[in-house]
Amino acid sequence: MASDPAGGSARLLLPFTPSEIGGLPEGWEALVWDGGGPPPVGPGAAAVELFVVPYTFTRKALPLLARLPGLRVVQSLSAGTENLEPALPAGVTLCNAKGVHDASTAEHAVTLILAALRGIPDLVRAQDARRWSPGFGPALADRTVLLLGYGAIGTAVETRIAPFECRVLRVARTARVTTRGRVHALEDLPHLLPQADVVVLTVPLTDATRGLVDADFLARMKDGALVVNVARGKVVDTSALLHELGSGRLRAALDVTDPEPLPPGHPLWSAANTLITPHRAATTSAFRPRALALVRNQVARYAAGEPLANVVSGPETPRSTAQPNSPHSFE
Repeated sequence: MASDPAGGSARLLLPFTPSEIGGLPEGWEALVWDGGGPPPVGPGAAAVELFVVPYTFTRKALPLLARLPGLRVVQSLSAGTENLEPALPAGVTLCNAKGVHDASTAEHAVTLILAALRGIPDLVRAQDARRWSPGFGPALADRTVLLLGYGAIGTAVETRIAPFECRVLRVARTARVTTRGRVHALEDLPHLLPQADVVVLTVPLTDATRGLVDADFLARMKDGALVVNVARGKVVDTSALLHELGSGRLRAALDVTDPEPLPPGHPLWSAANTLITPHRAATTSAFRPRALALVRNQVARYAAGEPLANVVSGPETPRSTAQPNSPHSFE
């Protein structure tokens, strides 16, 4: 859907109608493009300063960034912004969706942990075969869970596993102490990995994290440990992971993969002890109300000349300020 009610005077390009976000500041108008149909271009979009990219339509929106001459701010509705960053025009501020996906992604991470540890995929197959399959299996209780990436989502994962009576190791780019306990620096990973029964990845995809989970990383994990990836597929070296899965030494629960989408013939589909979900962690009923609240707040801040929330990159202006704790942050 696309609309141009402003006749070229709209300073906002939104994926939601003004009524859906509770109205616009007085005197402000918006173009609406939800990713369906062609995006608005030409005179109708010339005045756009703030562009909220429609969720799941990032690639479709990339060419539009260079065709908005008045663009000052790009607001992503995704936690990660690695797809937007290369196409961002000089001088434009980029903001991410911190707070929108925390609950859903953390909930999915816990779902993957429990399903993998309890062998739910095998039990579903047994049900399909009408086969009764009793037996003992691992619990999350008394296990050690290492959270790699301790930003908003990593913190949300810990909140949800706290009642399960497990030990938590926290790892971020830099060490610090929180109310929940110590956060280890990344350089502590070599001696922490052998202690973990479960490693949950919630880091952003950056030059520093691309391929971070490589052969050496995996080799340091204890036999039978579980890798849970709700970050980005390229954080993990797929070949190295397949080697460990093929040997039966490790297990994996993956919401993201490399490549993605995973081709039908890819060996990850049939890898032993592997649970795969198709990048579904954030796409829940919790998305829309949180996205609407973020857009409403950000539009109000921008119109009032106040600091923007969740700034990832861009010039320091009276209308923006950096927020270091991104959803997948190492911080």
